[in-house]
Amino acid sequence: MHSSRPYIARALYQWLLDNELTPYIVVDAEQEGVEVPRQFVQNGQIVLNMGVSAIRDLSMENEAIAFSARFGGKPTQLMVPMEALIAIYARENGVGMVFGHEPEMPDVGHDEDESETVQDEKTGPTLASVDEPEDNEASTSDQREGEAPRKGRPSLRVIK
Repeated sequence: MHSSRPYIARALYQWLLDNELTPYIVVDAEQEGVEVPRQFVQNGQIVLNMGVSAIRDLSMENEAIAFSARFGGKPTQLMVPMEALIAIYARENGVGMVFGHEPEMPDVGHDEDESETVQDEKTGPTLASVDEPEDNEASTSDQREGEAPRKGRPSLRVIK
């Protein structure tokens, strides 16, 4: 399964531009493959202005964000692997998103017996779809002990 980070980052970037806000990104400059001007890195991170007037030749692919910008009047090519993207937000009001650590995603569809993912302590929480009967007459054997019958649409919950 592909990481959701590049898809969310592209959507937030476009949303910020559509609302006439200035997108900024926070980058973990210590990650492998990050190409940024090191003299502007503070505490292992760098904040970059992604406004349309500040950058050129933007490419936001699933693997990385690439663009050129000027630092001290000097054109510089930047490369930010998606794993190094910490946050994207609006300069004007701080609205945006901070990305957490994403666990390794297993390949889906290799074995039918692997339809339920077992989580170990290293992968962190996952979301699981909860399928519940649509009708109001769920049998008590379908319910967990001490829980009321669920009604309505399936929901997502964090499995620990």
